[in-house]
Amino acid sequence: MKPYSIGQNVIIKENVTFGENVVIGNNVIIYEGVQIGDNVLIQDNVVIGKQPSRAKNSILPEVKKLPPTIIGSGCTIGTSSIIYANATLAEDVFVADLATIRERVTVGPQTIVGRGVAIENDCKIGKKCKLETNCYITAYSELGDYVFVAPCVVTTNDNYMARTKERFDKFKGVTVKDGGRIGANAIILPGKTIEEDGTVAAGSIVTKDVKKEELVLGFPARKIRDVPPEQLLRNQ
Repeated sequence: MKPYSIGQNVIIKENVTFGENVVIGNNVIIYEGVQIGDNVLIQDNVVIGKQPSRAKNSILPEVKKLPPTIIGSGCTIGTSSIIYANATLAEDVFVADLATIRERVTVGPQTIVGRGVAIENDCKIGKKCKLETNCYITAYSELGDYVFVAPCVVTTNDNYMARTKERFDKFKGVTVKDGGRIGANAIILPGKTIEEDGTVAAGSIVTKDVKKEELVLGFPARKIRDVPPEQLLRNQ
C-alpha cells in the first residue's frame, strides 16, 4: 500500500510496507524493509531504518546488516529525527524534532521522546514514559513504564572513561523501574538502579542505587525523605 500523502524529494527503498493513512513530509529517507503501521505521521527530513556506521576503534561488535525498523500505528516522527535499523516503536509513540533512536532499541506504547533526545543502542523503554528535551539515555539502559526523565538528564555506562581493557566487559547502563523520576540536569552514574517510584531531585548526582519510593537530592545524592503519597504511581 502506498502512503496517503507524500512530500517532495522522498526516497523509499525496496520492500518498505505501509499501513493506511500514512503521511510523509519532504526530504524523507526510508531504508529497505521498514514496516510502518496505520495513521503514522513522518515529518520533514526524517531518516528511518539507517544502518549504523562503526568507527574503526569502536568497541561495539561489527554487524554487517541489521534487521529493518518497525514503526507502530499512530506514531509521529518529528522533523529531522533519525530512527536506526532494528529499532522498534510500539503504537502511538511520539518522537519530537531532532531526536535519535539507535539500533536494537524498543520503545513502548504512548511514550514521548522529546526534542533532541538521544536513546543509544540496546536500550529498552517502557510504555507511557516521558523523555524530555535533550535528555541522554546511554547504551544498555532499561526504563520501565511511566518513567519521567526531565530535560538535560545525563545517564552514563563507562566507569573507566574509555581507559584500560578492563572496561570492555563491564559496560552497564542505568535501570529505572516503573514510575521512577529524574529531575532536570541530574547525572546517573553507570549501572545504578532507581527502584519503583524512586525520585531524583534536579541537579543531583546519583552514585548509589535509589530505593523504592524515596526522594534523593545532592551530589552525591542522599535520601531526604519519602516520596509524598499523592505522587506515587499507584495513586494516580
